[in-house]
Amino acid sequence: MALYVYSIIGAGHPCRLDGLTGVGTEPGTLRTVTTDELCAVVSDVDEEVRPKRRDLTAHQEVQTSLMADGPVLPLQFGYIAPDEQTVLEALRQRADSYLDSLQRLEGCAEYNVKASQDEEALLRDILGEFPEARALNDRIRGGDTDPRLPLQLGELVAAEVRARQETLASGLVQALVGFARDHAVRAPVDGDVLNLSLLVHDDQKDDFLAAQAGLAEQVEGVAFRFGGPLPPYSFV
Repeated sequence: MALYVYSIIGAGHPCRLDGLTGVGTEPGTLRTVTTDELCAVVSDVDEEVRPKRRDLTAHQEVQTSLMADGPVLPLQFGYIAPDEQTVLEALRQRADSYLDSLQRLEGCAEYNVKASQDEEALLRDILGEFPEARALNDRIRGGDTDPRLPLQLGELVAAEVRARQETLASGLVQALVGFARDHAVRAPVDGDVLNLSLLVHDDQKDDFLAAQAGLAEQVEGVAFRFGGPLPPYSFV
């Protein structure tokens, strides 16, 4: 039977699975596939598992529970192996890599920082501070019908918005990466200017959280969304 694979842990991990529910319409019992050094946490499935809320939650709860007792290599939602032998072969063939990763993640959790900016306020600032943009805007508002003006203004403002947002994102990254063992910057979506994941060790957690709070108070015109502690998906 096919196996849904949640995560990989060391063979010495407590692996407390009681009370956790697997994914699927009829969730299989959570169990482990084990070698001398590693365990894969799995459950039997006989169907394709779709990203429904219940299953996403079940997947995440397994990672969170395991992470409380030691390092974990969380797999992304939806990984299905055809059989137990395939899982065992993967654990044996990549044992050194998995063990190195588990050692690197010991005592660490992932935190995510997203930031968005008030675009209307940003545009007002650009028009107020950028004479060329202000002049073009004044000509358009004054009734100048030159069809090139809106395009010129749009290109000018768009370039300045990109430059300012890139500078802002770079500054935010630099303000936080010193508290992390590792970090990953991903392309922001949905109007955000920053999507940053950080791998933070417990020893630096308090300082990191204080730095987050300080940014939220000090940086005007920026809305932050902080997530964590999370399983270290971005660093596996």
